[in-house]
Amino acid sequence: MVQFDCDDNPLRKDPSWSTQDEPSLRSLVDPILPRLRSIYEAAAESRSHPDDPAAATRFRDLLEDCVRSFADDERYRDDVRFLKICILYGDAIQDFEKVFRIMEVKGICQAHSLLYEAYAMSLVAGGKLVEAHEVFQLGISKNAEPLDRLKKMHGMFLNHLAAVAQNAAADPKSDMSSRSLNQWPTLVDPWSMPTIDDLLRKMDTNIRKYNGYCRSSKVYSGKVSFSSLKNYSRNKIVELGGCKYQIKGCSGLGGFAQVYKAHNDSNPDDVLALKIQKPAFPWEFYMYRQLDKRIPDVERPSFGFAHKVHIFADLSVLVCDYLSHGTLQDAINSNLVMHKLMEEVLCIYYTIEMLRMLETLHGVGIIHGDFKPDNLLVRYAREELTESSFITRSGPWRDQGLCLVDWGRGIDLSLFPADTRFIGDCRTSGFRCVEMQENQPWKYQVDAYGLCVIVHMMLHGSYMTIEKKVNPDGSYHYGPKIPFKRYWNSDLWKPLFSELLNLRSDGSDVQLLRSLRESFENYLRDNPKLITTLKHSLAKQKACLCSA
Repeated sequence: MVQFDCDDNPLRKDPSWSTQDEPSLRSLVDPILPRLRSIYEAAAESRSHPDDPAAATRFRDLLEDCVRSFADDERYRDDVRFLKICILYGDAIQDFEKVFRIMEVKGICQAHSLLYEAYAMSLVAGGKLVEAHEVFQLGISKNAEPLDRLKKMHGMFLNHLAAVAQNAAADPKSDMSSRSLNQWPTLVDPWSMPTIDDLLRKMDTNIRKYNGYCRSSKVYSGKVSFSSLKNYSRNKIVELGGCKYQIKGCSGLGGFAQVYKAHNDSNPDDVLALKIQKPAFPWEFYMYRQLDKRIPDVERPSFGFAHKVHIFADLSVLVCDYLSHGTLQDAINSNLVMHKLMEEVLCIYYTIEMLRMLETLHGVGIIHGDFKPDNLLVRYAREELTESSFITRSGPWRDQGLCLVDWGRGIDLSLFPADTRFIGDCRTSGFRCVEMQENQPWKYQVDAYGLCVIVHMMLHGSYMTIEKKVNPDGSYHYGPKIPFKRYWNSDLWKPLFSELLNLRSDGSDVQLLRSLRESFENYLRDNPKLITTLKHSLAKQKACLCSA
């Protein structure tokens, strides 16, 4: 429980609490003032009569009335006086977590360190030390002010806890003996260059042994400058490691990378993609080799393949497979240009494919981190699809589907402690998961949210916007703002968004992904005519995309 002593009440030190103020004019400008005066008087009465339950009840009721009256008032969204009222209310009802969640949903005083200090101390009082540690870290990750004070309070908490743990280690009956501070959750930005550079340094010896790893300490000095490829690329020959690549065009340009379509040794049947990055970035090659090691053969075609990487002092060139049928984004756009939306049966099929991908990835300790339709290449079977082999995903269906590429933001969970939670921001508009939007730690949510955005784009033809609603118990949930069309199968789509947008645990989500995937598969299996419709829809889509 959080306690404010009568003589050290922070609210009392606020000049606005003076009972000498003229109420009329100030109350019009600042309508919370009369409530503050009443609460101050009730607090004094409660302290003077600590054994009087009526005084305590009046004090609590005034706090609750004030919180309810002004929680949605923008004027007090960042008012430290209202923050202190909320803290007192959480203490009065002995349920600070409920109050904290309401403040989180409403966006009340989220940048004030006092909020996290008070919440953490209430958890300490209840013996929830691990949770208190996490609250301190949450406030620090949000840069709550004054940040130095919050860090100092956290340091004092850790020092005290370390002393307690040291004393308890000798006592086998103590709960603390099995809760070393080293086992507590840590927060890491997996995309920061210091983090990646540190991991690559530690693994350098092993990475050098990977097949296809070619490194030079010199700058690239080929006859054809990569900087000249942007404007005059067609048919130029690039030599790398004894191989000649005939550039056939640019497939994509970014701030740090360019991707070119190329023929290997001028062979039009051997098409590759060259990804050129400045500065050199070997991390993506490392992630591709982890896919080779961990992904089962039957699922491997659903994930891109890298043949080799050439590392120079100034740049790197990743040599990958090239798929010529476009991306899932292209498939979505092909409908939008005709003022149509993707057929629901196609949406169901690609949702199954994406759920299977994430189920496979997360099951082997890998997070993609940049799950969006531009990074999902469309695969088409060379042979005609048959209805009978759809459920078993055999025959031509094994070659049909999607292929996930671009692993520059891939996360290998085996390189971090099991309890690590991530705080990096992908900074990709429309694909920032709820936790990133609210400056909270995340893990598998980054991929799950990306999947929801893609499904929303397929169904609605637009990016997803979400709304946050408070549940009766004070918790909250998220959902897409745009409702489902009445002719869609809402029994499939609603659980998908509800479950994936509200992942609370950092534990494995594999079972959930599998359950969702099976619900979509069972729906198609129970409606065989839909599989026939799907086959024809895929054929039409292929004809449209491949002729463009």
